[in-house]
Amino acid sequence: MNVILLTLATALAQTSEQSTEQKMDPAACPMHEQHMKQQAAASSAAPDSHHAQLLARGARAMGFDQQRTSHHFRLSDSGGSIEVHVNDPNDRESKQQIASHLQLIAQQFGSGDFSIPLATHGEEPAGVCDLKRLRQKIRYRFEKTALGGRVAIATTDPAALTAVHAFLRYQIQDHQTGDPTSPSQR
Repeated sequence: MNVILLTLATALAQTSEQSTEQKMDPAACPMHEQHMKQQAAASSAAPDSHHAQLLARGARAMGFDQQRTSHHFRLSDSGGSIEVHVNDPNDRESKQQIASHLQLIAQQFGSGDFSIPLATHGEEPAGVCDLKRLRQKIRYRFEKTALGGRVAIATTDPAALTAVHAFLRYQIQDHQTGDPTSPSQR
């Protein structure tokens, strides 16, 4: 019985090897060129798909249309800021929604609640664990601007500053804002 099982296993392994070799040979697939084009299209669409998902989640979590607004994340020597403004200066509805959202963000972040960034990004952004732990050492202040608003973030604690910068850099990358990732003085 063992000899039969061993023979059967050997035959299956050889068939599997031949099958794998055929699968790996592009010439064995009459649609290889089309598959390669589809794979390339999927690879190039992946970042756009991620960003589209981010915008959809952000609209739900933040309460305003992400296409009608622009985000900016600024790093400074004492912390930084989260800034959102309308793309059309006459868009009063979005201005109000931005102000409401950023006031809530300042309040929630100050109490260690980062549920909105989690909902927006589908993951916990970099730095959040330390921002929660060090919340007593960080100040979040909402400021209204002509086109929306900002949350000014300030700390004198080096560990908290590192966490603030990590959080803002994550936002810059995921929102694809192109903002500088080094602190600038304001």
